Amino acid sequence: MNEVTVTVMGYVNSTPTERRTSEGKKVVSFWLGNTERRFDRNSGKWENGDRLSVRVSCWRRLADGVATSLAKGDPVLVTGRLYSRNYQVEGQWRSATELDAHAVGLDLGRYDALPKGGPPAARHEDPPGSADPTTTPEEADPAKEVGTQRKLALVAT
Repeated sequence: MNEVTVTVMGYVNSTPTERRTSEGKKVVSFWLGNTERRFDRNSGKWENGDRLSVRVSCWRRLADGVATSLAKGDPVLVTGRLYSRNYQVEGQWRSATELDAHAVGLDLGRYDALPKGGPPAARHEDPPGSADPTTTPEEADPAKEVGTQRKLALVAT
């Protein structure tokens, strides 16, 4: 059987949850969401388009890393095997799209880099090129506190 391997970019839409299989293997799962953004030239504003919601499962060593590193709201890139699962609820058939992750990483394109040694501050904004042109460099200073958003530390080798 051929596997469908994809890379999906989006945000962690649920708190990663940990469980163990009957064989004792660790699995961490979370919902990954992405909403298409389109610029409407007539209104001069960004609008939401199609949405994607995928259940991501991470196994073994990857599960350890995801459990300790990710939180709801983090921008991520996930590569893995995409599949559809059918199931029945109260006599009605339903379908769910799922992704068995091979790799999960932070989307650094959606983080502001700080001076050497500092953690990046997560930012959730419109696509590149849609930034508010009235923002001054002082207002865009990534070293300033960004509300209550969680800070992540990256280690350079």
